[in-house]
Amino acid sequence: MLRGKRGVAWVTAGAAQTFSSGMKTASLGRIVFGASAVLFGVICLMWHDADTWQYLSRLWKLPFGTPLGSGLMVLQIIGGIFLTYPRGARLASMMLGIVYGLFSLLGIPPIVGAPRVAGEYFGFFEPFALLCGATAAYAATEASASRATAFGRIARIGLGLCAVWFMLGQALFLAQTASLVPAWMPPNQMFWAVLTTVAFGLAAIALLANIQARLATRLMTAMLVVFGVAVWIPLLIARPSVHGNWSEFALTALIAGASWTVADLRRD
Repeated sequence: MLRGKRGVAWVTAGAAQTFSSGMKTASLGRIVFGASAVLFGVICLMWHDADTWQYLSRLWKLPFGTPLGSGLMVLQIIGGIFLTYPRGARLASMMLGIVYGLFSLLGIPPIVGAPRVAGEYFGFFEPFALLCGATAAYAATEASASRATAFGRIARIGLGLCAVWFMLGQALFLAQTASLVPAWMPPNQMFWAVLTTVAFGLAAIALLANIQARLATRLMTAMLVVFGVAVWIPLLIARPSVHGNWSEFALTALIAGASWTVADLRRD
């Protein structure tokens, strides 16, 4: 056991070094997360329609919903920019947490109103995955090891719950998922739809049980990146005028960035 001023100095220096190391380790994930947030916000401001980001349409029905939605997208852009800078990461993570937390809450009433409609659950779990990424980014800025661990655990478990729904969502819409897989990928589209569905399930188990959670999160991140590159970029090239393709690409990149940010955390 360390005693005296020298012991305190060693502990303080060690904590600072660990905190600094965590910030550097998480930087690449935060850059992807932040850049995707900027892209998503810009797309939403450019094309003010329900196909760009479906969650905004729920705000439009509220008084002053349109300026509120635009304000949230501006907040998302600012948060995304500052998230790429270590000194601004803490404030940026809180800004993004406000945006994604609000959209997560907006996804609850439709589920309560129509609990048997599977499509309504995407409106909650997709922004909730982004909220987990913002929580992980905040955890990386915590100087207190106990608080960093607590926020990191929340982000891990939350992302695990999202992975459960991603698995169920793909299973319920398996034919639609398979149709998005490029036809040239062997052996066939359904094989990859089933494989990625199982992969989400395994990632969920690892995250919720905290067994090889970092490896599972990194593999899930890699899978999401492949989704963006193999599925949405070709669709963007083929049909750039379809706003939904842009928003789905940006959303996939955002969830990948959120998963990456969670993966970069030290495990609890």
